[in-house]
Amino acid sequence: MINIKSYLVGILILFTISLNAQETVSNDPETIQNTIDYRITQAQYDLDNNNYYPAKKKLEEALKLAENIENKKSIGLIYSKIGKLEYVIEDNDEALKTLTKAIEVQRFAKDNVNLAETYKTLGNVYMSLKEYEQALTYYIASLSLFEQEGLSEFEAEVLLNQGKAYIELKQYRKARERMDKSLALAQRYDLKKIRSSALIYQAKVYYFLNENDNALKYGNQGILIAESNHFTDVLSNGYLILSELNEKLGNYQVSTQYLKNHITLSQSLLEIKHKNLSPEKRAKFILDNQTEFQKEKEADLQKLKVDKSLNKLATILSIALITILSLLTLSLYKNNNIRLKTNNMLHKKNAELILAKEKAELASKTKANFLSTVTHELRTPLYAVTGLTNMLLDENPKPDQIQHLKSLKFSGDYLLTFINDILQINKIEANKVDVEYEVFDLRKKISDVISALKNSAIDNGVKIHFEYDTDIPLHFKADQIKLSQILINLIGNSIKFTKDGDIWVRVIKLDQSDDIFNLKFEIEDNGIGITTEKQKHMFESFSQGSIQINRKYGGTGLGLSIVKGLIDILKGKIYLKSELNKGTIFIFEIPLKHTTEEVLPEQKKNYFKNVTDIELSNIKILVVEDNKINQMITNKILTKMKLNCDIVDNGEEAVDMVKNNHYDVVLMDIHMPGISGIEATKIIRTFDRELNIFALTAVTIEDKMQEFEEAGFDDIISKPFKQDEFEKKLYSAVIGNKDSKG
Repeated sequence: MINIKSYLVGILILFTISLNAQETVSNDPETIQNTIDYRITQAQYDLDNNNYYPAKKKLEEALKLAENIENKKSIGLIYSKIGKLEYVIEDNDEALKTLTKAIEVQRFAKDNVNLAETYKTLGNVYMSLKEYEQALTYYIASLSLFEQEGLSEFEAEVLLNQGKAYIELKQYRKARERMDKSLALAQRYDLKKIRSSALIYQAKVYYFLNENDNALKYGNQGILIAESNHFTDVLSNGYLILSELNEKLGNYQVSTQYLKNHITLSQSLLEIKHKNLSPEKRAKFILDNQTEFQKEKEADLQKLKVDKSLNKLATILSIALITILSLLTLSLYKNNNIRLKTNNMLHKKNAELILAKEKAELASKTKANFLSTVTHELRTPLYAVTGLTNMLLDENPKPDQIQHLKSLKFSGDYLLTFINDILQINKIEANKVDVEYEVFDLRKKISDVISALKNSAIDNGVKIHFEYDTDIPLHFKADQIKLSQILINLIGNSIKFTKDGDIWVRVIKLDQSDDIFNLKFEIEDNGIGITTEKQKHMFESFSQGSIQINRKYGGTGLGLSIVKGLIDILKGKIYLKSELNKGTIFIFEIPLKHTTEEVLPEQKKNYFKNVTDIELSNIKILVVEDNKINQMITNKILTKMKLNCDIVDNGEEAVDMVKNNHYDVVLMDIHMPGISGIEATKIIRTFDRELNIFALTAVTIEDKMQEFEEAGFDDIISKPFKQDEFEKKLYSAVIGNKDSKG
């Protein structure tokens, strides 16, 4: 019986192999993928030649094949190209649906390059729908992905499209900036079509900025490139823009000629498009497809006759196969039930995980909003505390008051440090900390940090010893600010927990690969030490030895968490060794790049030192601030800089003052009764786009930066601000611009 079954199965296998050999070849994934790629190439050729219906048919065929082999990357690309085709034939509603499908698939496939292209097309669709803000959102997303993938040559067109959107929004300065960047990239990569279009639209920007000479220069350059390369669609827009420009300048004859050229060319382009989208063309295409369908059916009928003779044998073998499969089905039944139960359990767990993820995202958003609110509420009164303390210390206080004022200043600085630590933790967790490379002297940098902490060490009776490996060079190119933060936190931590002892700071070379040095930094003390249990949690936020230790030695419990985050960003690692009542060694290892570049000396500048009193008297600043104490502090600071200012306490009055007076700078508070600083700035930008407006605000969360830029702010000054930074920004706004114009 077993031999008979084996014989039947063998016959069935041989028959199946011979019957389906050709089908197996045609189902080969690599062969199907080649067919998909060929169909996409053909469709692109048809699209470039305005053959819209054949292009769509080839893309739909390619989509079916891609879905059969479940190639997500190809599916996303095809949806993107279909959406682009629908955009070209002005079927915007369908284009939005198709491009949204493309985005979903491309995100899942992590196909960032083609996803960037889809975002760009979606931006174009919203531009044609005159939803310019929405278009900008997708252009920004597209640009970000191209930058992430290092595809600078693809950024030129996106920047050009951003510039067009800003023109429509009448934000001409931003439009000019985007066009300049697009032109630079087009020039670098020899992108003639993008360069000609960017020049023409830059002419339009200068036309609105009343810089007529520049407008004519850029417009004529763009037209010349487009004409020599036969860029008909660019020429059509270019002729219209130059017609409007010459009409404004009174060159009516030239304007009329450009207008005639535009009308002739645009009609020609429309005729080509309508011809390829005409009902007759569509009917012919459908008829051709029907004829092809009939031929396929005739071939299928012929094949059916040939295969009929094989059906009897197939039937006999099928009966044998069914018998065998029936036996297998009985054995698989129980396994199937178990699998169903397992799947149900997995679905339930998956639903729970999704719910947990949504809760976590909500909690993260709530935390960010909370931090934004708390930061503002703390920084606003802190601005008054630090500002008034610094002023009192500068005004020759009585000797017995100096210590009290210094204590007040210390408390204010401590509170500000605590707030900044919380914000830095938040930035590190949100991956919003960038690495900024600078050339610096490593040994000098560490010496400077030790010198800065010298007073704290003396107060605790601590002596700091510095050892620098002789095999390590001096100059490196790295983020010296983050390295300083790490060292300040670790050395400061050792000083805090060491009384009448010693601290050793060592830098040791581990190994070297070309110009990359792997260095080990050790900060060792003979202080109170850390218990084994506490060592496990030392790098967590708000982790401290105990409440008693916190009261005795001070600290927020954030420093080591920041250190861990910064070292991770610098691609290093940190660990510690400690024994209670004997001391602690913090060890971190990071790679640093050696350089032979020279270190530029630090220069401190007194910005207004060489500015004459006459120049200063002509500078006028408007301070918009509802807090009376903050008004007084800002006024005193500006008075010390010999700058004149007016003060108002609400947004409505600020708008009226700007309308009726000339100001060089407006310092605009954000949170005020009535209309906010953001709303007031938007109103001012409707009639004055050149005025320098700074957001004088306690808000520092980066999520607000885009909102400030969109409102029309030129820069942001955070409260409480550093005197040097504040003076530098004011100097750049009121004197620097005059120097550059001069």
